[in-house]
Amino acid sequence: PAGRLPPLSGRVYGRRWLVLLLFSLLGFAQGLVWNTWGPIQNSARLAFGFSGWDIALLVFWGPIGFAPCFFFMWLMDKKGLRVTVLLTSSLMVLGAGLRCVPVSDLEIRKKLIHGGQLLNGLAGPTVMNAAPFLSTTWFSPDERATATAIASLLNYLGSAAAFLVGPLVVPPPNGTAQLVAQSGSQHIKDRIEAVLYAEFGMVSLIFSAALAYFPSRPPFPPSVAAASQRLSYRRSFCRLLSNFRFLMIALAYAIPLGVFSGWSGVLDLILTPIHVSQVDAGWIGFWSIVGGCVVGIAMARFADFIRGMLKFILLLLLSGATLASTWFTLTCLTTVTHLPLTTATLYTSCILLGIFLNSSIPIFFELFVETVYPVPEGISCGVVTFLSNVFMGVLLFFLTFYHTEFSWFNWCLPGSCLLSLLLILCFRESYDRLYLDVVVSV
Repeated sequence: PAGRLPPLSGRVYGRRWLVLLLFSLLGFAQGLVWNTWGPIQNSARLAFGFSGWDIALLVFWGPIGFAPCFFFMWLMDKKGLRVTVLLTSSLMVLGAGLRCVPVSDLEIRKKLIHGGQLLNGLAGPTVMNAAPFLSTTWFSPDERATATAIASLLNYLGSAAAFLVGPLVVPPPNGTAQLVAQSGSQHIKDRIEAVLYAEFGMVSLIFSAALAYFPSRPPFPPSVAAASQRLSYRRSFCRLLSNFRFLMIALAYAIPLGVFSGWSGVLDLILTPIHVSQVDAGWIGFWSIVGGCVVGIAMARFADFIRGMLKFILLLLLSGATLASTWFTLTCLTTVTHLPLTTATLYTSCILLGIFLNSSIPIFFELFVETVYPVPEGISCGVVTFLSNVFMGVLLFFLTFYHTEFSWFNWCLPGSCLLSLLLILCFRESYDRLYLDVVVSV
């Protein structure tokens, strides 16, 4: 009939790409601000008097920011995306602004910077959890994995941009050591402040755009799954905690990704003892994350075309991550293994590790949602990212005490990847949400 509504699976709107772009830019900015200090830690020590403990703590504010994770999950479930995104972006604006306050007293300045990093960390639950919720709300079933990949991986791309921007804008202290110490320190401090002001401007611009236009949902749902009733907040947690299969894949995600996030956040600190420069460490971190984002989006597109292959894709990615992390760890023990320790081997092993682990993130997210449907996407993914940040936090907590020798930290990588691989091997996959979309739509 002429007045008949289109099928549920056909109700998609062109504006969905604008919504995805705004959310992805917010995630990008949050990752960039979080990883400001790791790539330039040597320069920050000279300019602001940061200690090794300060650098580790600046990274540590990221997982600490996940403490109110369950509040943001509740807010997303009850109030929708717009309210959650505006609250998140306002926290980021306030945090980025605190880091720019021009105070001459270095101790007060350090406290303001730490406070700014904490506020930015509080934005983590939204930018890392909401991607599957956004993709289900706005995108059709054959675009969901791709939208999830873009929305979740842009946060990691922001972290990668920090590896590029920091060392390129801020000179390392080695180049100014022969000059008068005070003038060299002031020059580095001025360049760091330029980075902080630029990041504040970018975050403010994204907040203004979201305030002007960021709807909670489209006029009509794009699929049967998007229109269906979900479990309540309390029932969702009961369902998750009693679902052994979900707990298996939650650990398979949280352990290696938590370890890798903590490791990459202090990559410069880890590579300095083996005589890798700040600039080289920045490029290694940059390409490892960029490679993961590109491959992750490609894998998600593949998963959209050939459905029901999520477990197989994860087995391939985690096998590669286990091999790459073992190679890197053995290379760093060159006095024992006698493997060649060159820039090329470090670049290759780190980049491969980043590609395999980062590209697994959207695949994991889609598998979580399929496994526990009709639990809301924000709640299921919120629980696993919270777990991931717990593991990351525990690791960085130990790093604040044992930061003189890093072989134990490096061995955590292959161990966590191997454990995750074994858990995925034992996991029995199911596609409840996809089944609903395909069968009911037909």
